[in-house]
Amino acid sequence: MARVDLDGNPITPITICMIGAGGFIGSHLCEKLMSETPHTVLAVDVYDDKIRHLIEPQGSHPWSSRIEFHRINIKHDSRLEGLIKMSDLTVNLAAICTPADYNTRPLDTIYSNFIDALPVVKYCSENSKRLIHFSTCEVYGKTIGCFLPKDSPLRQDPAYYVLKEDESPCIFGPIEKQRWSYACAKQLIERLIYAEGAENGLEFTIVRPFNWIGPRMDFIPGIDGPSEGVPRVLACFSNNLLRREPLKLVDGGQSQRTFVYIKDAIEAVLLMIENPARANGHIFNVGNPNNEVTVRQLAEMMTDVYSKVSGEPSVETPTIDVSSKEFYGEGYDDSDKRIPDMTIINKQLGWNPKTSLWDLLESTLTYQHKTYAEAIKKAISKPAATS
Repeated sequence: MARVDLDGNPITPITICMIGAGGFIGSHLCEKLMSETPHTVLAVDVYDDKIRHLIEPQGSHPWSSRIEFHRINIKHDSRLEGLIKMSDLTVNLAAICTPADYNTRPLDTIYSNFIDALPVVKYCSENSKRLIHFSTCEVYGKTIGCFLPKDSPLRQDPAYYVLKEDESPCIFGPIEKQRWSYACAKQLIERLIYAEGAENGLEFTIVRPFNWIGPRMDFIPGIDGPSEGVPRVLACFSNNLLRREPLKLVDGGQSQRTFVYIKDAIEAVLLMIENPARANGHIFNVGNPNNEVTVRQLAEMMTDVYSKVSGEPSVETPTIDVSSKEFYGEGYDDSDKRIPDMTIINKQLGWNPKTSLWDLLESTLTYQHKTYAEAIKKAISKPAATS
């Protein structure tokens, strides 16, 4: 039976230039496209580790003729425009998106998320190619509610903290809080894309992810990433659990977050890809407002889930508090809450997330334990080098 879009029209196979295909989101999106659609993917990235099972060995899968890997650094490679010209759609996932880098590497962060994205937008606009650009929920910055007195009942009013694509202001901290370099760069590229759409007819969709988590997210320091690296919260906590260390709670873990399962979120992206008439010109929040917890509550839940999937009891001291300065360095700041309003994506694409926080953590930590537990045991058992 032919696949149809939300309006009942047959879905025509297209060619997709996916920039950042080798990352966390890109690898899951490539899997989805290969296993469930007839589309072709030109996979652009510097690394292919997370999609190697899709691209090697060629010929062993029915989709092997529909995915090509192009090892390109988009900062300085003239081949990028050619790939965009060959495609019907460009999906841009490339970014530095690790909070530990925002205030320690602000120049790289700004270049990666704004300067390096400029040619992608330019090539799509000049060649009349559709663009799906990945932004971030961090463009909203702080909520209005966080500026109210701590005992104000208005803090409980959703009007002061639920984030709406077409209404909520973007409130960042002062310039010296360089952590906001990421959000600011992302906001500026959003404004450029929107302006290209308004003035030059660029067909675009902007995605604002709200904490997408799942297997293959980031890296485990010292195993498949640098020993001194600091990944995002899920991988940080996973690393602590695998090493049987206390989970470090930055500033007490009081920040509140919503988390959505990567497989749910990829369903939303596929709807955007295959329903351009409904998705073009829109900015979409993609998150799960039902999965809101404080970072402390997340740590407690992950500790319980990991104990279940590993069969190991929790350590005597499951968590410890650390300051943001100690953990991230000077210039760190953060938003208080990030709860997405889902009205627009529900209206346009009929999408709602399905997976509970417990279930997505169980799936993810099962993967983490299976993938990393033995490697970490071996790393820990090696005798320390002597001088």
